[in-house]
Amino acid sequence: MTHGTVNWFQIDTDDTESTERFYGELFDWSFASDPDSPTYRLVTAKDAGGPQGGVFDTEGASPNRATFFVVVSDVAATAKEAERLGGKLVGEPKTSPSGLTFAHLLDPAGNHIGVYAPPA
Repeated sequence: MTHGTVNWFQIDTDDTESTERFYGELFDWSFASDPDSPTYRLVTAKDAGGPQGGVFDTEGASPNRATFFVVVSDVAATAKEAERLGGKLVGEPKTSPSGLTFAHLLDPAGNHIGVYAPPA
């Protein structure tokens, strides 16, 4: 995966059932449990080789939103550069049990985006 490529999306929702029904019927997406998280569902488009996104059950703890994620070579360095350019880091970067490192950012206009680096 190349630095700067949009390669994942996440839909945060407090109503996963309605969200999955809507997107499933609209785009013919399928949903499966993520073995690494009880609150995350993997999204796969029809005829795709694997998941391209996820649905996160916020349980009402954060806003409903859709976010695109960009592959980067270094999450911490990218977050620092985003801040230098007028963006904001939303929480500290996190690393999942699988080794995936990610962070949420706001661009200067307040748009929510995500960045991630795949496991080494």
